[in-house]
Parts: sequence; structure tokens; C-alpha cells
Amino acid sequence: MSGSVKTLPRRKRRASQSSPWWFLAPAMAIFIVYVIYPIADSIWLSFFEWDGLGEKRWVGLENYRELFDSDAFYTSLKNNFLWLLFYMLAPPIGLAIALFLNQQVLGIRAVKSLFFFPFVISQVVVGLVFAWFYDPSFGLFNIALGAFGVEPMAILSNEKYVTYGIIAAGLWPQISYCMILYLTGLNNLDPEQLEAARLDGAKKLRMLWYIVLPQLRPATFIAIVVTVIGALRSFDLVATMTAGGPWGSSMVLAYQMYEESIFNYRMGYGAAVSVVLFLIMDVYIAYFLWRMLRSEK
Repeated sequence: MSGSVKTLPRRKRRASQSSPWWFLAPAMAIFIVYVIYPIADSIWLSFFEWDGLGEKRWVGLENYRELFDSDAFYTSLKNNFLWLLFYMLAPPIGLAIALFLNQQVLGIRAVKSLFFFPFVISQVVVGLVFAWFYDPSFGLFNIALGAFGVEPMAILSNEKYVTYGIIAAGLWPQISYCMILYLTGLNNLDPEQLEAARLDGAKKLRMLWYIVLPQLRPATFIAIVVTVIGALRSFDLVATMTAGGPWGSSMVLAYQMYEESIFNYRMGYGAAVSVVLFLIMDVYIAYFLWRMLRSEK
């Protein structure tokens, strides 16, 4: 009788320890099926030559050798670096706008809605709007240039400027997203710390640097990670505005992967491009995670 009594607490303890895993099991199964398996399958596919219909042929590292010998790959890589470089302007600009909007004045909600608008519209719509904006015959961009006596410029047809024009289109919604993150963070600031800083004489820049920004560190981390991912996986705007042109000058890795896989029927080669892009993303995200954990310690 005493042995059966002792086993009851053990069973309850085991049940309480295993119950979280039962709740996590559906989410873990979905994550494995829709995230882990596609990643592993893409890596495996990158070692084959396959047109998507016929038999797969093992080629080993040949897809990677061809990729690293391709001028198109280095053009895409350079453009992705430019996307990443200029996209890092989004968090500080978003913070500045959030600080401006985080005040109680008449009509500020209407102003907030105007800044929030780019975030809720589709990237395809953004691409179409900016394609019209840059149009050399009727676009507002060239109308503004004409007001200053500058000749019209076909931004999306110029190899030198096309990437910068698409990046500017992408920055519009990205800045609004960072602004939303920082507005949420500003609404959750500790009022006791702010009041103590005011009593100590902290004002403006000192208040921002020593009190506000440290409390916005989680929002900053999310903004940077999302911005890095958005810059590296840039696809929608390139596909909508230029389709990688002119002559491949605006190509990025995500669009090159799509073009090689879908239009050129080279699934293995496209998978190799996706693996390289995935590794680049992993390096950046791991670096920011390491920085965040180090600062927390």
C-alpha cells in the first residue's frame, strides 16, 4: 500500500514535467515540416542538377563552383550589400519620427496614420507607385527635377541609379515599420526613471542617450534584425519595378534564385543561391544575437 502511495507523486511529477512538451508538440511539428524540412531539402537539392520535372542528377559542388564563377552572382551580392547598407538608415530615421510623433498635441493621430500608411500596403503596390513616381514622362520625381532646371532621368532604365531607386522605394515602408516598433517602446518607458532623470537635471540629448535609448534596446534589436532580413531577402520590389534589369544590374540574390529556378529550370542552381543567401542571413542574425546576449550579461 505504501509503495503505491509513493508512486502517485512520481507519476504526477512526470506528468507535470512532460505536459509542456505536449503543448509544444503541435508547434514544433509545424516548425519542422514548414521550416526545418524545406531548409534541409534546399541544401540537399543544391547538390543536384534538376529541371523540376525529370530525373535529378548528382553534381556535387558543381552548382557552387559555377555560382562563385558567375558575374551575375557578384552583381547580386553587391546589390544586396547596398540594400543592407542603406536599409540600416531605417532604424535611426524611424526612431527620430517616433520621437516626433510621441507627443500630445492636437492632430497628432492623423499625422501618425499618415506615417503608418506605408506599412499596411503591399510591397507590390509600393513598387507600382514608385515606378510611376520615377517615370521620365509624367512621374513626380522628374517634374520636381524640372522645377530646378534638371533634365528628366529614367532612374529605372539607368544601370548606375536603378538599385538606389528601388532601395529608396523599399525604405519608405521599412522606416514606418521601425517607427511603429519605437512608438511601442516609447509607450512602455518606465515613468519613474524618467521622473528621476528630470529631478537630476537630465534634459534632451542626455535624457535620450542615458535614459530613453537603454530602455529601447529590445525594440532596437528587433528593428535591426527585421531590417537586415528585409534587406537580404528583397524580392518583391525588384520583381515589380525592374525584374532584375536593365541587363541584370538590379538583380539581388532572392530574385536570382527565383529566376534561375522558375525561368531557367535550374532548380539545383537556384537552391545553391538560396543556401548562400541563407548562410549570409545566419551570420548577421547570429552576430546580433551574440551582441544582444553580451550586452545583457
